[in-house]
Amino acid sequence: MRNFITLVFSFLFSTNLILASDMTFAQIDGALISTNDANSIKRLESTVNKINQQKNIEFVIFTGNNISKPSIDNLEKFIEIANNLKCPYYVTIGNKDINKQKKWGKSEYTNLLQKKIKTHKKITTTNYIFSKNGVIFIVADGAKEFITTPSGYYKPETLTWLDSQLKKYKNKNVIILQHFPIIPPAKKETHYTHKADEYLELISKHDNIKAIISGHFGVNSEQEYQDIWHITTKSLPTYRVIDILDYETENPVFWSTIKE
Repeated sequence: MRNFITLVFSFLFSTNLILASDMTFAQIDGALISTNDANSIKRLESTVNKINQQKNIEFVIFTGNNISKPSIDNLEKFIEIANNLKCPYYVTIGNKDINKQKKWGKSEYTNLLQKKIKTHKKITTTNYIFSKNGVIFIVADGAKEFITTPSGYYKPETLTWLDSQLKKYKNKNVIILQHFPIIPPAKKETHYTHKADEYLELISKHDNIKAIISGHFGVNSEQEYQDIWHITTKSLPTYRVIDILDYETENPVFWSTIKE
């Protein structure tokens, strides 16, 4: 009996060690909320309810095109629904979220996020970082502000900032979150990232990037390039749950599930 109890204890102890180095989060792309579209509201409400039923999800990342057209009403409705999540969430922007010509630019967008979302209280720009269990998540902004098009562009100042963060956290595992992929998951003439080669050249100099997670193309894709996982997710009602196994190690394992 003593040996049996010892065996059970050892199993539970080892299992807890494994679970302690695993992390699970959800990605939502293309919520496309519109106060004039009841279906878009129902889709996000349904997804929030489903995520709330999964107890192991630590946080949610919205990777852009959160609203269908740039407006304060649409963003407030998006935030109102997202605030029902039982876990923290973070927001990046896509090509449909902003338009400076309509007086709804990046500063207006960020200011509203600061006022309405707890996780964004101290976030002052659309490029920012947050940490979970020692893993560094970098949110990179590739959206154009003045001329909105389906193509993305990570400006030189964004890449310079990204390079500085990768150097700063060179001893940490890093995951980059953004709307526009730099490895196209499909062929679409209008959907591309301007000067993606400059971005690729930059990340080739760093060995701490483990994954780049994006959306925009409306397809589900997982590709490995230069030892980095490039994960792309469709818009709602599809969302992705991502498990990172052994996230503290040099070679973490990514396991993701597409859900609706």
